[in-house]
Amino acid sequence: MASDSSVKKIVVLTTGGTISCTSDSTGALIPTVSGAELIAPIIPRFADTLSIEVRELNRLDSSSMTLADIDEIVSAAHHALNDPDVVGVVITHGTDSMEETAIALDTFHNDQRPIVLTGSQKPHDHPEEDGTRNLFEAIMVASDTSARGIGVLIVFGRAVIPARGATKWHTTDELAFATNGPEEPQRADPVSPCPLGDIYIETITAYPGASRTLIDAARNAGAQGIVVEALGSGNVGTELAAGISDALQAGIPVVITTRVPRGEVAGKYGGAGGGATLAAQGAIGARYFHSGQARVLLAIAIASGVHPATLF
Repeated sequence: MASDSSVKKIVVLTTGGTISCTSDSTGALIPTVSGAELIAPIIPRFADTLSIEVRELNRLDSSSMTLADIDEIVSAAHHALNDPDVVGVVITHGTDSMEETAIALDTFHNDQRPIVLTGSQKPHDHPEEDGTRNLFEAIMVASDTSARGIGVLIVFGRAVIPARGATKWHTTDELAFATNGPEEPQRADPVSPCPLGDIYIETITAYPGASRTLIDAARNAGAQGIVVEALGSGNVGTELAAGISDALQAGIPVVITTRVPRGEVAGKYGGAGGGATLAAQGAIGARYFHSGQARVLLAIAIASGVHPATLF
């Protein structure tokens, strides 16, 4: 809560992504734009209402984001909220892995004040760049009292999307994100922040006739948990199912997601690789979470010691 004697403050954390990219001599996009440059055209629009402080964390293409990088973002967001004059935090982020960082922030978030992620689909030097508008709208949302107490949000392409269930649904459309979850998803009990950088979760995609080779390779490489992107409502073939069963018997948690864009995982089918059979063996259904967010939730469960099912 902001103190009565102070101007309301928004902290903007910048991490890179397309919003900070310009084209090099070959036309390739490189994150070159500083946080101060991103926020410069926006600050005057809030001159009489908000103090905006920018803190540049990185200039990464978010496809290079690691769990250790997510740790840094979580720490910076919590540090910003230690200031009682801060009413919200905005994070600029690449779209490739925004949904993963968003779910980590949400799961660790135990504060009424909002954390909002945004970015862009077009680079900073594009004549129709969308980053400035998205950043302006993210700050508007983060400073609005109606955003309090509802967790972490993605503000992008004039849409406001809860972190839980968010997914990048289009590679180029300015409305980059959608949700596979309910309009107002029930949040898990917040988890105390803990480092994720040393947690190793492998994600394996099912397909017709998939072997168990990748499951066995993940176990041999020391995977602490496995996420399976299954078929349909959460089913896999016979051989892959045998590998999953052995992993579960070895005490390795397995979360079942689906490659289907919409709908929830449901353990309805029997047979060796049916969702009901896998669930009976201890596999955890991811509900509406796609594999990217499921991987982060499983990493948080392992790092914190909470049961994975409580986070989905």
